[in-house]
This record gives sequence, C-alpha cells and structure tokens, in this order.
Amino acid sequence: MSVVDLARLQFAGTTIYHFLFVPLTIGLAVLTAVLQTCWYRTDKPEYLRLTRFFGVLLVINVAVGVVTGLVQEFQFGMNWSGYSRFVGDVFGAPLAMEGLAAFFLESTFLGLWVFGWERLSRRVHLATIWAVAVGGVLSAAFIMAANSWMQNPVGYEINPVTQRAQLTSIGAVLTNPVFLRSLLHVLLASLVTAAVVMLAVAAWHLRRKSHAAEFGHAARVALAVLAPALALNLLVGSELGVTEGEYQPMKIAAAEAQWQTCQPCSFSLFQIGGGNNDQTPSKIIQVPHLLSLLATNSWNGQVVGLNDLQAQYVQQYGPGDYVPNVFVQYWAMRVMAYLGSLLLVVALWGLWRRKRLVESRRFLAVAIWCLPLPFLVNTAGWILTENGRQPWIVQGLQKTADANSPSVTAAAILTSLLIFLVLYGVLGVVDWILMARYARRELPAEEAADEVEAPAPAPTY
Repeated sequence: MSVVDLARLQFAGTTIYHFLFVPLTIGLAVLTAVLQTCWYRTDKPEYLRLTRFFGVLLVINVAVGVVTGLVQEFQFGMNWSGYSRFVGDVFGAPLAMEGLAAFFLESTFLGLWVFGWERLSRRVHLATIWAVAVGGVLSAAFIMAANSWMQNPVGYEINPVTQRAQLTSIGAVLTNPVFLRSLLHVLLASLVTAAVVMLAVAAWHLRRKSHAAEFGHAARVALAVLAPALALNLLVGSELGVTEGEYQPMKIAAAEAQWQTCQPCSFSLFQIGGGNNDQTPSKIIQVPHLLSLLATNSWNGQVVGLNDLQAQYVQQYGPGDYVPNVFVQYWAMRVMAYLGSLLLVVALWGLWRRKRLVESRRFLAVAIWCLPLPFLVNTAGWILTENGRQPWIVQGLQKTADANSPSVTAAAILTSLLIFLVLYGVLGVVDWILMARYARRELPAEEAADEVEAPAPAPTY
C-alpha cells in the first residue's frame, strides 16, 4: 500500500469516526431545545425531566466529538501539506470561521446551559440551549462550505506568482450550489439521527414500563420530527444528486456503475459483480427511467457513462485514471437509500401507533434495533461523497496523489494509524458505556417549577 493510500485510509478512519458524533450532536441539541421549550410553554414537569435526561446524553456526545475532531486539524498539515500549501488560503477561511465563531458559540452557551440551572431565569436558560443548537448548525455550515468547495471550487483564482489558489469571494463559497443542498441534507440527517436515538431510548424504557408517561412524550416528539425529516431528506438527496450530476457527473455515473451513456436510464436495485474491472455486471430488478429522473430531474434525461467521461477527462486534464472505485460507490448509494427508506417505514408505523405505544411491543422492539441505522446511513453517505470525487482531492484542480506530505514515510503513517485505531477503539467503548449507562437510568426526581425559575441571588459585597 502506497503512502498516499495509507494517508487516505488514516484520514478516512478519523473522519468517519468523528462523523458518528457530529450529526447526533447537532440533532440532539435541537431536540433538547424542543423539549425545554415544551416545558417553558406548558410548565409540565415531565418535559423538564426529559430535558435534563437527554441533555446528559448531549453533553457526553459533545465531549467525545470534540476530542475526535481535533485530530483532523493536525492531519491537514502533517499528512496533506501539499493540499494545505496549494489551497490553504481558500480552504482555511471557512474552517477559521467555524473555530472562531460557531465552535465558541456552541461551547460557551453549552457551558452556560449546563451550569445555569437555578442560576439563570427560565427564559434566559432556554435561550442558551437554542444558542447551542444554532452554534451546531453554524459549525456544520462552515465545515460543509469547505467540503463543498472541494467538490465544486468557486470564488478563487490561481496566483500567477505563487501558483496557489487564493480566495476572491467568500460569498461565492457560501452560495455554492453544492454547499446549499449538502448543508440541508446534513442538517436533516442530523435530526433523523437524534430522533432515532431518542426514539430507541424511549422505546427501551416503554418496554420496561419505566416512566411510561414521560417517555411516551419523548417517543412522540421523536416520531413527529423523524417522519417529516426523513421524507424531506429523500427529496433533498434527490436534488443534491441532480446538482452533483451537473458538477461531478463521474460521481453519479459511478453510483449506478453506468459505463455506457444512456438515455433514458434505468436504476438497478441490486447487481451481481461489478467494479472497475467488470463493466457488465448482472443488474437485478431495473426500474425504468429512475436514474434519469434522479440524475437530471427529467423522465428521459441523459446520463453520460463512465467510459465517455474518462475519455473527456483525459482530453481535458491529461493521461490518468479518473474513474473512482465503482463497487464502493454503487453500494454506498444503496446502503444510504435503502436504510433511509426503511427508517421512513418504521417512522410511519410509529406515527400510526403513537397513541398506543406502550401496547405496541413489536414496534418498540423494532425501534430499539433501529438505533445503528442512521449511523450506517450517515457513514454510507459520507463515503459516497468522498469516494466519488477520487482521484481528485479538489475537483479539477488537484489530485489526491499530489496532495500528500512528501517527507512523511509510510512507516510513520502506519504507526500513527494503528495508534489511532487503538485509541479510538478505547474511546468508542468508553462512549458506548457512558451513553448506555445514562440512557438506561431512571429519570431524575421531579422538581418544583419554582426551583428552576428563579435565578440565583446576586452576590453581596
């Protein structure tokens, strides 16, 4: 395995691991804010208890997410100095905004929320958790702006002296069509992830008949968010596919293993074989016109095949292999789409049984086992996005093979990769133990509303 392959493997591992926590943090902050808003408006103590219960899970997830995210910042300079040197002036701008604005907003107000019980008024304390949610959304926005620039570089020029990319319009970066649709896709996925986690935790307690009234409320809130978020995200994902088909046609063609140009184009539900060395896999159950619709928003739209795109790219960029890993791309697309559709079916089932959740033991069991599904969907979606851009690290500007650090050896990367695997494995076990322990505990004792209403008295000197 080459140095570049090892560096890619290391960054992919740390990114995927970190991305397990990011959507849950964003979504859980919003749902915790919703629960606290319900308490603020209704004064029902069960909403206060649920707020504190799921707030603990939020804090645990934030702590682990921050630790895992720090590693990525160092990897850009250590393993990918060629990339940082060439596009750092552009890529670094949204990352700096995320660190200096969004992250500090989120972390500061999370601290105020955690330590503000019985010290801040109810209205101010409610505002702090909504500020945490807004900070999480802004953080995702700046990160997605940076990533979307890699998919569709805009708002830059190549300096004729340094031969490096330099930023000319941050507005263009923040209005990149790929960014706008990708951000909405990620935010909806975050709501889905948090809603599934909340539903699974509530279902576990409901099956044990533990605090049935309170966790019944939590399950219904989760279902009220889950079903529309999933349905809308399927539509947003389809529109994102059309956008990527315009700017990254190779990615879309690889997701269907479409080697020849077609019009109209069918979508295969499964295939046997396939990959970069198999251009004639056995496609099972083809849905006519569906690929045309997904890729072009047209019933009879044309999808340019991988072979024709390869020929175009050779003519445009010079000799090379511009086809990504087709096998990975094909199945990542289907894992994301099929598991997302399965979750929608479960959500609709839950809405149908929402008034009889305690009696619906079969649904509750299914809801618990759905817990890993959104994480698999998110991981498949991330792999689909990043694998489909290869061999480019920045589409059309820089190849991944030219972006690594030439002074870093394969042995050094392999050693750090193994260390990361061990440390992240331990961290994952610790996180699971903490999350499971606090998710299974009983709700905190009921408190009188006036105990959290009044702020602490001002100090006297």
